[in-house]
Amino acid sequence: MQELWKVLKPGDEDWGVAESIDPARLPEHIAIIMDGNGRWARERRLPRVAGHRAGVDPVKMCAETCSNLGIKALTLYAFSVENWKRPAFEVDMLWRLLRLYLRSELDTMMRHEIQLQAVGRVDALPEAARDQLEAVIAATSRNRGMRLNLAINYGGRAEITNAVNRVIDEARLEGRLGQLRVDEAAIARNLYTAGLPDPDLLIRTSGEMRISNFLLWQIAYAELYVTNRYWPDFNRTELLRAILEYQRRDRRFGGLSAAPEPRFAEAGEELIEEIPVPVR
Repeated sequence: MQELWKVLKPGDEDWGVAESIDPARLPEHIAIIMDGNGRWARERRLPRVAGHRAGVDPVKMCAETCSNLGIKALTLYAFSVENWKRPAFEVDMLWRLLRLYLRSELDTMMRHEIQLQAVGRVDALPEAARDQLEAVIAATSRNRGMRLNLAINYGGRAEITNAVNRVIDEARLEGRLGQLRVDEAAIARNLYTAGLPDPDLLIRTSGEMRISNFLLWQIAYAELYVTNRYWPDFNRTELLRAILEYQRRDRRFGGLSAAPEPRFAEAGEELIEEIPVPVR
């Protein structure tokens, strides 16, 4: 988090929020559903592609800020398997913007030691976008800083399906298909995010209260933070507020935040019978 202080200015709103953040309790992995580009553009009477173009700057901000904070991984939902249903012109513009981002941000990734990866069915991307993406992935492969995952042509159900099929294919090749028992560990090893901690914090912009087929397996215990801001308006202050809110949550993972009362911890049937039941 020391790197973040180098870019903050005393007196700014960012500075005040950052001062409240506990550097010892940062999320290891942040995932973001970047939503609202089209509505942002519509409210300004601009074409939808203008919203997508305006959404590039928050991507840069999030990558640099999370890297400066020392976050281990950041996963951004850039293009879903359902997004192919959009008009061809809009989809083509999204690939052009991806190429623009990759070209313009390679130096920044190298300076911050960010390692870029793509999660999703990347082989279906247009050739020019795929080549540019693979080139930057290769160029940053030796970096040892934050892992930046771009979820492209991604779907959570498709990812889980792919993982199960990999487990089956592996068992078939090793001649143990008849004895195969698929467990959680086997699926986790074959996810796109294998080797990374699951997201601790899932952020969604534009106020929509849904997950949209994003990291369905990995976000089982993620803390959710929804903001009404459209993605082009998502700034560093909002990101820091999301992290601060995450630190205020009581993460129990299905357990209890405090030990049960001693009397009830040793409860037998006779004590259970004493527990009053409300009369309706």
